[in-house]
Amino acid sequence: MKLKKFDSINVIPFIDVLLVLLTIVLLTSTFISKGIIPVSLPNANNANDIKVKKEVVITIKKDNTLHCGKEINGLKNIQEHILSLPKDTPIHINSDKDSKFEVFVSLLDMLKKHDYSNISIVTEK
Repeated sequence: MKLKKFDSINVIPFIDVLLVLLTIVLLTSTFISKGIIPVSLPNANNANDIKVKKEVVITIKKDNTLHCGKEINGLKNIQEHILSLPKDTPIHINSDKDSKFEVFVSLLDMLKKHDYSNISIVTEK
């Protein structure tokens, strides 16, 4: 029995497999980007509302100004806003590396004075 010599390789089945894999990756990436899978939830008469703890982000800019969201500026205004929130609200502090440390310390002092303990400092890795 004589073996046949192949001059070229048939790549069409390989391309078919790659297209199927690409389709699978694209379909699963839509679930990953949204983070949720859509479901239709049943109704209940005696259900309790889930209280979602929203995090508060306080930003210290390079010019040492404090911002909380888009509307709240300054330490006094931020203090009034934070006092209306529960004590276990997650608070994230974004501080510019060129801002004064004194502003950062005064913000932490204000938070500790009012017994807020769920504080995190945002950094780059």
